[in-house]
Amino acid sequence: MDDANQTHELRGYSFQDRQAILPVLTSAFSHCGGWVLERKATSATTMEFRIEIQLQSIVELYSSLVAAGLELTRCTHDTLTALCVSRKHLALSPHGRSLLTVRLELNFLEDVTLHSLLMTGSGLA
Repeated sequence: MDDANQTHELRGYSFQDRQAILPVLTSAFSHCGGWVLERKATSATTMEFRIEIQLQSIVELYSSLVAAGLELTRCTHDTLTALCVSRKHLALSPHGRSLLTVRLELNFLEDVTLHSLLMTGSGLA
């Protein structure tokens, strides 16, 4: 498995205030041994992080994202689960450590956005 050249795409969203969650995420990344290669705002409501982390720490990253209150997409849960399984098999392999690049796209859904979604959906009922 050659994860060093592959970027793993993760997507999620949060209803929390951006200013409140960014320090929590930064702390979570460093707590699990990862380091942020790039952090940028791609729109008024979207941030993108590129992180490097060792495969052996993927369980810690996964749990940190959930503990931070992020809502992850189904595809992201599947990707992280597959990486956790790969981690287990890597422990049995003599190849040693594997470094991963992860790209996390995070959307911030504010109360106004949530309210407008609910109002739009209420007309369909």
